Amino acid sequence: MQQAVPPMAELVAPAGWRTVDFLADLHLEPGQPATLQALRQYLESTPADAVFLLGDLFEVWVGDDAIDEPDSFEGACSALLAGAARQRPMYFMHGNRDFLVGAEFTRRTGVALLADPTVLQFLDQRWLLSHGDALCLNDVEYQRFRAVARNSAWQAQLLARPLHERRAQGRSARSESEARKQAGTAVYADVDEPTALAWLQAARAQALIHGHTHMPADHVLAQGLARHVLTDWDLAADPPRAGLLRLTAQGLQRLPIAPM
Repeated sequence: MQQAVPPMAELVAPAGWRTVDFLADLHLEPGQPATLQALRQYLESTPADAVFLLGDLFEVWVGDDAIDEPDSFEGACSALLAGAARQRPMYFMHGNRDFLVGAEFTRRTGVALLADPTVLQFLDQRWLLSHGDALCLNDVEYQRFRAVARNSAWQAQLLARPLHERRAQGRSARSESEARKQAGTAVYADVDEPTALAWLQAARAQALIHGHTHMPADHVLAQGLARHVLTDWDLAADPPRAGLLRLTAQGLQRLPIAPM
């Protein structure tokens, strides 16, 4: 069932931008160091004037206070992003795995937080950016959870719990998710295209760029209106998956990330 179109933030690109990169669904976690290394290599070499991280950058984020835990993975990731943000503007949008990323993360890293959805005005065109999870209406169970998890009071209650409890809860959630994948019971709902089209029309944008579904493809929704899906990153897969969408005056290009 199509839902109401949400409020849409707008970001006007500075006149000097010529190249913009979009990434999503890296699912950074301690058990996959190759992904973090690939991100490091990418950030050191990209010619982009700005980088947009459209959700699920982290497999799980249990709170910004994890950054200060000695030798924490969150601290290492934040240091990498802080260095990247000193080189070019970096933007982050919440995903379904890292919705607890907060103001302290943005302060410490210099990575700006984007509302979902946001319209990017770049090179005289309008591009609608989203993580994509809010558009997967057929995943009814997740949509119920999302309505709760994006509630600020619920988040505050969760973040008030000790860090070690939140870490244990995060490990449990990952284990349950992996078990569903192994059992073949995981739900992979796709975007509801009538809703995506309604969003595009409300945004007066020509294309929607999103992640979440792990089904990279380019879809025509109507004449002159398209949906571009980012790939997830899984360097342990056979073959490894990692990539981005790069936007320039020549158009939108899908580029792979070479595994380390």
